[in-house]
Amino acid sequence: MKSDNELNVVVLGLGYIGLPTAAVIARTGARVLGIDVHQSVVDTINSGRVHIEEVDLDGLVSGVVSRGHLRASTRIEPADVFVIAVPTPFMDDRSPDIAYVLQAATNLSAVLKAGDTVILESTSPVGTTEKVRDLLASLRPDLRAPGLGEGADYAVAYCPERVLPGRILVELIDNDRVIGGITPRCARKALTFYRRFVRGACVTTNARAAEMTKLTENAFRDVNIAFANELSLVAETMGVDVWEVIRLANRHPRVNILQPGPGVGGHCIAVDPWFLVAADPANTPLIRTAREVNDGKTDHVIARAAAMIEANPGVPVACLGLAFKANIDDFRESPALRVAQALAERFGSRIRIVEPYAAQLPDSLASAGATLIDIDSAIERCPLMIVLVDHDVFRSVPLEERVDKHVLDTRGIWPDQPQAQAPRRLQMAS
Repeated sequence: MKSDNELNVVVLGLGYIGLPTAAVIARTGARVLGIDVHQSVVDTINSGRVHIEEVDLDGLVSGVVSRGHLRASTRIEPADVFVIAVPTPFMDDRSPDIAYVLQAATNLSAVLKAGDTVILESTSPVGTTEKVRDLLASLRPDLRAPGLGEGADYAVAYCPERVLPGRILVELIDNDRVIGGITPRCARKALTFYRRFVRGACVTTNARAAEMTKLTENAFRDVNIAFANELSLVAETMGVDVWEVIRLANRHPRVNILQPGPGVGGHCIAVDPWFLVAADPANTPLIRTAREVNDGKTDHVIARAAAMIEANPGVPVACLGLAFKANIDDFRESPALRVAQALAERFGSRIRIVEPYAAQLPDSLASAGATLIDIDSAIERCPLMIVLVDHDVFRSVPLEERVDKHVLDTRGIWPDQPQAQAPRRLQMAS
């Protein structure tokens, strides 16, 4: 493979994974072209700015753009390595939708040449990398596809991201990577590429094993979060503080219970387990149940919050947070957003949203009558508070500023706060 400053890389998809990946690769000296369907995203990046919130990403993008190592476009160009990092949502029946992946493969097929490497990073159902290979083979019969006969003119591999929002730039480099090739040679070519910027261990396998590894990681997390969420429901019935119970139980040397919340969000954990269920519904009752428990926890929070609000007519309500986890601006599959939306549709202008990582509300919330305020305004004006995200700014509110509030804390960030049990009536704030 070429030296860093001679290597041309195309990253298809400039979202929460694609843009940081493109920037990290560009930092090695490679010439990186980012492809996105949105002209506004392209223009933002080419001006050296970012359209997503991630620690240190703005400075990195500004630097690699100014040095000419990263640029963006809506049109594909020839390259040595193509990295596909587009969304893989599920459809109404919760079956996976790989249309964006296949469209990306179709687009790059027009410029594919002998010696190139195509890497899929999007979380995908088992067998997707083979479908990408088959599609490329059908669109470019002039090139020998890997695994379909003797020899191959290009390589196809799968290497899923496994990063935590808020730490993406660090974990893209430091975390181990699982690299699955259509053939062992494909895996080796992809390994050579990732070794340019990954300090963690790079382990090679076949594409199907790598695809299932990613789904397994997220299903494991989902099942363990479901246990914590189910435990929180039992503790509520028993009148016990679930966070105290978990803290004490975790003192056992072989127990590590996760923290409950209002559900599970994000594009990975809330989505990927369904890929396994769709592939083998007869043998995934535990994975399905975990998904249902976590989605059901969101419904439970909505019901508890609505009961508290109905018991206090006319009182303004502060919903703290919309993101799917703390200190990021990512609202994908967010249970907090789902709770806020349900309450806004029911209680309209009484709902005030505090989200420090949003400049404006999503259209659906605004049209329902909700308004965006800051945390100081919420403390001053809202006797009812529903904690949906554990942003640091919310954790910093001292007890003396919320002692007279009626609080539903779904994240356990205020252990000193009397929790909302049975609804009680409050006086309207002046």
